[in-house]
Amino acid sequence: MRSHSRPRTSATIHRSRGAARIAIAGLGIVSALGLAACSAPAAGAGGSGADEAVSLETVNLIAPADPGGGWDQTARAMSQVLTDEQLVGSAPVENIGGAGGTVGLAALANEKNPATLMVTGLVMAGAVETNASAVRIEDMTPIAKLTEEALVLVVPASSPHKTAEDLVDAIVEQGAAISVTGGSAGGADHILAGMLLTEAGVDPADIPSTLNYIPNSGGGEAVTMLLGNTVQAGISGVGEFVEQIEAGELRALAVSSPEPVALLPDTPTLIEEGYDVELTNWRGILAPGGISEADAEALRTLVSDLHATTGWGTTLEDKGWADAFLVGDDFQSFLDGNIAEVTTTLQTIGLVSQ
Repeated sequence: MRSHSRPRTSATIHRSRGAARIAIAGLGIVSALGLAACSAPAAGAGGSGADEAVSLETVNLIAPADPGGGWDQTARAMSQVLTDEQLVGSAPVENIGGAGGTVGLAALANEKNPATLMVTGLVMAGAVETNASAVRIEDMTPIAKLTEEALVLVVPASSPHKTAEDLVDAIVEQGAAISVTGGSAGGADHILAGMLLTEAGVDPADIPSTLNYIPNSGGGEAVTMLLGNTVQAGISGVGEFVEQIEAGELRALAVSSPEPVALLPDTPTLIEEGYDVELTNWRGILAPGGISEADAEALRTLVSDLHATTGWGTTLEDKGWADAFLVGDDFQSFLDGNIAEVTTTLQTIGLVSQ
């Protein structure tokens, strides 16, 4: 296998075994039994008192994507665990897809009920930049980061491309004739495709014209396109493609983690395939901006309770999600650094103007 020696081009800052890395992890959701206290009214969503938390008997969950993808899977898994473990009475999920999650982000910005939680992650951090979104993640209330997940590069079972190198070389040589589908523009899947092409020697300025990337707002759409052979390749979280891989309908070429993943133990890493690229996707939870500190603390307590349950541990194992729990100030610090890294990376690989 040849070695791709082009210098690191992404601003993914963390160095692990010489691999470019965006530390991407987590997702979470929250609710907690209401804290009681005094009475002074608080500004912002919900209108609960400054020291009195909103009741969390019902927590509304927003998946800012269409059904079938990682955000949808996360929201629905959290809903089930929250109710099964009797942490809340109900946790309905609403899908608000579009524009890499920024449509859902705008809806969260207008939400008046503080007992509302939305799944977020690396995809949204990139989409805010590529869509020049007026509403930003920083405008919301960070609650928790829960998971990381490796991405997997796949092709239809009938594809002539047997290795990651076969596919990347075909894209370099044929350009737009090779279509690659994945999640939203500017998200983790799109970033990984751009990183692979820079590693293969494509000038970042040429990536937008070389890479025929077809974004989707839900994982189900990508699967449909791949199984229908209307695209030549796909990139998504392992959990979104594993069923079709195990059924022999899709061929996994490589995973983006530093080590092979448990759900696909025989699939090599991109590093093993000769590409100096490492990327894992994170998911987390946001609440509306401007909620009281009592409301935010109640939500953080709930997500901590969720994280501690046996049900959540089982979910992580079944989905192949790595536990990457951060809450409160630790999550805030992670967000600040990750948003800066993603912005720089998108500029470096030519997906956002500098």
